[in-house]
Amino acid sequence: MINNRENMSVSERLISSRQNRQLDEVRGRMIVTACALIMIAASVAITIFLGVKGLQSFLVNGVSPIEFLTSLNWNPTDTDPKYGVLPFIFGSFAVTILSALIAAPLGIAGAIFMTEIAPNWGKKVLQPVIELLVGIPSVVYGFIGLTVLVPFIAQFKSSGTGHSLLAGTIVLSVMILPTITSISADAMASLPKSLREGSYALGATRWQTIRKVLVPAAFPTLMTAVVLGMARAFGEALAVQMVIGNTRVLPESLFDTAGTLTTIITLNMGHTTYGSVENNTLWSMGLVLLVMSFLFILLIRYLSSRRKV
Repeated sequence: MINNRENMSVSERLISSRQNRQLDEVRGRMIVTACALIMIAASVAITIFLGVKGLQSFLVNGVSPIEFLTSLNWNPTDTDPKYGVLPFIFGSFAVTILSALIAAPLGIAGAIFMTEIAPNWGKKVLQPVIELLVGIPSVVYGFIGLTVLVPFIAQFKSSGTGHSLLAGTIVLSVMILPTITSISADAMASLPKSLREGSYALGATRWQTIRKVLVPAAFPTLMTAVVLGMARAFGEALAVQMVIGNTRVLPESLFDTAGTLTTIITLNMGHTTYGSVENNTLWSMGLVLLVMSFLFILLIRYLSSRRKV
């Protein structure tokens, strides 16, 4: 009888333990599913809200989409208002592409240095620097650019201040450099050792291995890092606003002032009446930014799907 009771007690404990594990499994699955649904609902809600608000200027206020996207004139408060945002679209793409051209070689080279040239002490030196750059707020980047970079550029201009497309490009390139470097370093470190060993076995030098084997193998992920940096640069507002000049004209050189979609939105949103034509056109600019973000995401997914290693 005693043995039966002990056996029953053990079996009951096993059943209870199994039930608890099942309850934990269900509870964990419900929590994770709820979090995922909240994220999906928030993304869909933001997209729908911005889409509805962004289209009101075209559907309700009668602004021409062609004029909005192709006109060079932006003067919504004039007696004959103009709603052309082409200078701001051009400015956004210009600072994004130019900053990527500066940051991409530096970031990829830094990643190669950390993983291939000096993997021991190089990472110990560069990793804290990257983390420091990530932790600096964007307003600090803008303030440093305003007090150091803008006066320096002004020395090379015949007139005016140093606010320019070049100043915005340099500030943005420093801001996106940690993103490109960290993702590129992870991409290089994730490559299998067999690639390096096979290359060395064939008589290749370390630089030949890096240039002809490792970089081509990690190229899709390296490009993903660059596109992620460009997406960060395209949506940046405060730091660029402090150094670029925020003008309504199309820049003709790197030393000319310019404006971007984000800077014009932040400068004007607080000075417009909710529901007015001016306010709705700013929401339309936000819709353009959302569409560009979707394009960046699609490009990242395409590049990620091409990774073979």
